[in-house]
Amino acid sequence: MPARIPPASRASRASHAARTARTARTRRVPPAPPTPPIPRDIPDLPAIPRLAALTPSAVPATAVVAPTRRRRAAAYRLLVAATTAAAVAVEIALGSPARVLSHFAVQSGVFAALVLALSARRAWTARHPLPSGVTGAALLYVTVTALAHHLLLPRGAPSFSFTGTPGTHPLWQTAATHVLTTATPVAALLDWLLLTAPARLHLRQAGPWLLYPLAYLAFTLTRAELLPPGAPDRYLYPFLTADRHGYEHVLGNALLLSLSVYALALLLVAVDHARPDPTHHPAKTGFRLQPPVG
Repeated sequence: MPARIPPASRASRASHAARTARTARTRRVPPAPPTPPIPRDIPDLPAIPRLAALTPSAVPATAVVAPTRRRRAAAYRLLVAATTAAAVAVEIALGSPARVLSHFAVQSGVFAALVLALSARRAWTARHPLPSGVTGAALLYVTVTALAHHLLLPRGAPSFSFTGTPGTHPLWQTAATHVLTTATPVAALLDWLLLTAPARLHLRQAGPWLLYPLAYLAFTLTRAELLPPGAPDRYLYPFLTADRHGYEHVLGNALLLSLSVYALALLLVAVDHARPDPTHHPAKTGFRLQPPVG
């Protein structure tokens, strides 16, 4: 039989439950925290810090956009290089190779022919152009050759010749001389103005370009000292003849020539940054904007 709960126990349990219910009804729940009022005006936001200026990228644009093959430029440069090399070969065949190759005009012509040949290969194979320091040096040296030949050498002087024997082969000698002193410089200038992008030459390159003319001056004076006095090909240029004018006059001429070459280099850089871009062609979008109707 189930055990019976005594009446006293049931009464005590009932009273305890009643007290618990009264305590729960009389206990106050703490009020909720007040909601902050919504402001009418949004306060000013803090200033956005200034973005840092974008640094120029070290990757050139040509690394992203592949250069195109330029067959006409390659053919033109190859033709000029071949013509210049043929003129040098004619001069060497008609005279002493040591004497012919000692001339500044011949050396600058050989250098220009090599640069144009390499530039032609790069244009044909759609590769990046040669460094501007190399192409600018070749342009400067052949320009100096043309100016020195047409402005400093006296007109009608039969004593000047690359071979040292003027009049032996007048047709071939005249043609080769005009190629090296006139045709090649003009062709190099046209290639620079019409077939290359502008703003590639820089002022910092003008100083290194002057090293070769100074080295050639030291070479030609040293060569004159090593040859016996009275040798017909001792001095290659009349304005560098120390026996006739003295070393003070020759060094003065050399200083003026050096300053002129440096000024010419600065002029080429200035023109390069001022001339338009002959290689830029605006892309066609496929449609044209029409004027508004009405």
